[in-house]
Amino acid sequence: MDALRSPRYLELLNSLTAPAEQPPLARKAERGPEKVMVKAILKEYERLADRVAHALELSPGTERDEALHQARKAAKKTRYATEPARASLGKPAKRLGRRVKGVQKVLGDHQDSVVARQALRNLALEAHAAHEPSFAWGLLYGQEQAEADTCERNVPTVWARASKPRLRKALAG
Repeated sequence: MDALRSPRYLELLNSLTAPAEQPPLARKAERGPEKVMVKAILKEYERLADRVAHALELSPGTERDEALHQARKAAKKTRYATEPARASLGKPAKRLGRRVKGVQKVLGDHQDSVVARQALRNLALEAHAAHEPSFAWGLLYGQEQAEADTCERNVPTVWARASKPRLRKALAG
């Protein structure tokens, strides 16, 4: 009981409750939440724009597949950055989020095809090694390749819709 009544213990309690009563806020907290949200969204958007541009510069193949996958992850982050901002930024955040979701979907479908093709290739190799027919795996692989090609052709179109400057200008109001 002496320890619980000691000045040292009371100082400890005060040090634990002080941040809750007067939180040590970062400088960002002094600014309006809308400005902070817009800046965060635009930062994620710029990362997405860089990754899409890089992916589209590459020739089809493994390196481009990986770049498109990185762009998909950036699209996901950008989209998720817009979601909590909808309450304060309204339609501009919702509209940008919806457009970026389209980019994310096309890139996600492409990545699904990349993964499926690798699995199908492995299945075909296993079937061949076991002296089983592997032709069907090849046909499925071809269908997945066609799907990937379609997705790659669609990326510039969905990106053009998501990258319109007016979408970003509307965020800042």
